[in-house]
Amino acid sequence: MSTITDSAQRYDLEQLAALAAQLRVDSIRCSTKAGSGHPTSSLSAADLMAVLLGRHLQYNWDEPDTPNNDHLIFSKGHASPLLYSIYRAVGVVSEEELLSGYRQHGSRLQGHPTPELPWVDVATGSLGQGLPDAVGVCLAGKYLDKLSYHTWVLCGDSELAEGSMWEALDKAGFYKLGNLTAIVDVNRLGQNGPTEFEWDLNRYAQRVEAFGARAIRIDGHNLAAIDEAFSDAVTDPDRPTVILAKTIKGKGAPDVEDKDGWHGKALPEDMADRAIESLGGTSSIRIATSVPEPLEPAIVPDPGARVNLPNWEPDDKVATRAAFGAAVAALAARPEVVVLDGEVGNSTHASEFKDAAPERYFEMYIAEQQMVAAAVGLSVRGYIPFAASFAAFLVSRAYDFIRMAGVSEADIRLVGTHAGVEIGQDGPSQMALEDLAAMRAIHSSTVLYPADAPSAAHLVKAMADTPGITYLRATRGGYPVIYGPEETFPIGGSKVHRAGKNDDVTLVGAGVTLYECLAAADELAGEGITARVIDAYSVKPIDRETLVQSVRETGGRVVVAEDHYPQGGLGSAVLEALAGQITELRPSLLAVSGLPGSGKPAELLDAAGISSRHIADAARRLLAG
Repeated sequence: MSTITDSAQRYDLEQLAALAAQLRVDSIRCSTKAGSGHPTSSLSAADLMAVLLGRHLQYNWDEPDTPNNDHLIFSKGHASPLLYSIYRAVGVVSEEELLSGYRQHGSRLQGHPTPELPWVDVATGSLGQGLPDAVGVCLAGKYLDKLSYHTWVLCGDSELAEGSMWEALDKAGFYKLGNLTAIVDVNRLGQNGPTEFEWDLNRYAQRVEAFGARAIRIDGHNLAAIDEAFSDAVTDPDRPTVILAKTIKGKGAPDVEDKDGWHGKALPEDMADRAIESLGGTSSIRIATSVPEPLEPAIVPDPGARVNLPNWEPDDKVATRAAFGAAVAALAARPEVVVLDGEVGNSTHASEFKDAAPERYFEMYIAEQQMVAAAVGLSVRGYIPFAASFAAFLVSRAYDFIRMAGVSEADIRLVGTHAGVEIGQDGPSQMALEDLAAMRAIHSSTVLYPADAPSAAHLVKAMADTPGITYLRATRGGYPVIYGPEETFPIGGSKVHRAGKNDDVTLVGAGVTLYECLAAADELAGEGITARVIDAYSVKPIDRETLVQSVRETGGRVVVAEDHYPQGGLGSAVLEALAGQITELRPSLLAVSGLPGSGKPAELLDAAGISSRHIADAARRLLAG
């Protein structure tokens, strides 16, 4: 085994060429052994990564949590053979693991990188996400940590067709993120033929510069040019840099160099053997990258800081979106809490945090994908991000970013306001009638839907310390305060109203439909029908124990009302909880069917069949049985 150890002296070009050859050989070996993978996409970028490792990346591989470590993000996550070959070269992954573990069940060397590996910040593989995530990392570095670490992102030219890449460059330019360098591997060939601009680096450069970043065009196989570009990239503290590197897909494997049809295909053994021979055979070069200066972040988390939630008087009419704003502003007492807005902070009330801690408030404008991605990047640096927008746009435009945050097992907090037909006159384009279903389906998600201001405020505070992806659905209109300051709202809990010994039916609501259930219970009481009401403020995890007990005690009769489409929302959560638990379950699910229109909130709730009179009618039908 040969070892390159003198990182202070920096490696010469001959050493870097040998390292690049090894990275190519290992990328071929692991993917051929696995019988799958993306070796050609890895071969094109090997020279870029060899120079980065040997001369520019500052990283303590033994201590990946070192605060001032650089960040290396593979936005083109399908080039995982190259990334794992890098890990072998720096000594954190063995040859045995590389060859026997790549893409195998139970291995941490998955087909696309995930943070199961401690050197991976975010899961990638859905193109167009690594660079947006890096923006969040760089926001933390420049404005919060105030450290010198640099973030390097390897991008593919195909993913420049994703709008999210340009959202990222736009915000990186706006926030003057000179600590960000995107390295675009312009290898000309995508999955299904040539890319949009092939090797036209000038076209790419014009777009890059239009978004406020610097563009550097190079031959991506000229080691000296790569080195010069990387040195130049860190010289401007206020402008992000995009290095546009013209490369050859499959470089180093003569049988597949610049040939279409080899994307995502492992080389057969005979072709692999010829490529490895042409590259000089296998080697065991070990490289020691430079380690960063030992510095600490400017912000020190204080999870024990006193957070004084606001109080409201009984029967005050307060929108839960307003309660969110007041609660998140109170959370500003914790220096690790940050808030991101999608240019609707005056409606979501997220802007109240800006008044409390302007240095920790980041405006992403109407770029919901970038907003969620920046939240993920900030979470990488240990911050507690809240990102808020209208629910309809948060879980539609940004859904793939939320999904990938789940794959990353990131800890982010999302607040979607103006949900359901309750929003009224704005009409169906603004109504989130799918958000509960969408968020319940996310790995590691928690889904909350409070009805009044105190419950919303308590849940916002709880979100700060809840791992995974937490989503709070908030209503637009103001509704009476139900709960007193002494009440608690544990995640996974519920509140039971009007429970008696011989109740006839259980009514389940959340958010606005809780009030409709309570009104229905009053109406039924006038007829001698006793209905207990459950506030299912925690939709996921749902309070299975309380639901099962209540429905058993009411003879299996349960009415669920939700301001949401029937598929996958509160009703589905309730019925899933009750499945197999009640011998004679008699459910009635009231949800929005069809396409609603504009109107007053009360009109729309009634037209959707989820108002109090419809709930009462459903209860009567169950009792008439």
